[in-house]
Amino acid sequence: MKILHTSDWHIGRSLYGRKRYDEFSAFLDWLAEFIQTESVDALLVAGDIFDTSTPSNRSQELYYRFLCKVSASCCRHIVVIAGNHDSPSFLNAPKELLRALHVHVVGSITDNPEDEVITLTGPSDIPEAIVCAVPYLRDRDIRIVEAGESIEDKNTRLIDGVQKHYAEVSRVAEEKQREYGDIPIIGMGHLFTAGGKTIEGDGVRELYVGSLAHVGEEVFPACIDYLALGHLHVPQKVGAAEYIRYSGSPIPMGYGEATHGKSVVIVEFSNDPQSKITLHPVPCFQALERISGGIDKITESIHELKSKGSNAWLEIEYTGTEIAGNLRELIDEAIANTAMEIRRIKNKRVVERAISRTCKNETLDDLDVNDVFIRCLDTYEVTEDERPALIQSYKEIITSLHEEDTNAG
Repeated sequence: MKILHTSDWHIGRSLYGRKRYDEFSAFLDWLAEFIQTESVDALLVAGDIFDTSTPSNRSQELYYRFLCKVSASCCRHIVVIAGNHDSPSFLNAPKELLRALHVHVVGSITDNPEDEVITLTGPSDIPEAIVCAVPYLRDRDIRIVEAGESIEDKNTRLIDGVQKHYAEVSRVAEEKQREYGDIPIIGMGHLFTAGGKTIEGDGVRELYVGSLAHVGEEVFPACIDYLALGHLHVPQKVGAAEYIRYSGSPIPMGYGEATHGKSVVIVEFSNDPQSKITLHPVPCFQALERISGGIDKITESIHELKSKGSNAWLEIEYTGTEIAGNLRELIDEAIANTAMEIRRIKNKRVVERAISRTCKNETLDDLDVNDVFIRCLDTYEVTEDERPALIQSYKEIITSLHEEDTNAG
């Protein structure tokens, strides 16, 4: 059986205000064709299908059109789990209809672990693999908040909750494996594991406040033959385990990812559960170029891209020693009559000068939610010994807001 593992599509994401629907459409068209060319039997999508819990009509159109196209191909099964960006109720809403197309959707956990265990069958309806389709586990799904608990207590209960849930779902899978014979058990998940690599600007959120570095490979049951993970955008294995992998995002979410190769994972099972794992590169559908330096370096780089007929979207950071008040005009002139677009210009000298005086020119683009809170603490002259507890509580509130399912109810 040949299985394709992908995740973190983030359909609907924009880049500094620029919609990227053409990129998402091109990727999904490529993926559908790749599935057919490679004779893939099952597709696993490990969360963050959409970038927000309220995807646009265009985002939904791309998603459902892709599912219909692939379900009519050689691919017999599609398994989709929710990520932390997805709305569980939105993904779950059409699950009964999608099941007729052999699309299995798990948006959230239920009281019954069997709801997360899916049997993948072959052409003659003979079971060929069992999938433990564990969606993103929200804090409230896996632990009970207790008054007066310490940060260490919270972390311990979170990890115990993740481990317990995987154990319960895997127990059901093992029962089915004993019934069906020695077929592989494939796990899925959307979480942050120990030692996971991230990239500046990728937008990967903290999932469990304070516990990012503690979800190790030992949390997952030994019965799993391959674990398809989502959440981290860099393709990578977990620790030394070749069979526990992040496929990574197929499209660069920001300029920090633009120089890193994107891929999907093909996992092949033959007569035994031992898998053959292969990474396949995903083409670049829209070039992103980051240019940093003085005026001469910036214009030289633009002219070099221009000579190659580039259609790149540019992020430009001016780091020269002189104050370049006409920077925008110079760059507009340099890219005139090309297909290139300017997505962002950071005039580091102007920003530094302004911040050093009054901070008037500092914008929210230069700050994240944690930076804003720290500024509030500074403004109210909160002492250093009072800050850790306040920052911890603040991060928990932000995480809770991200987990709110706006489509539920």
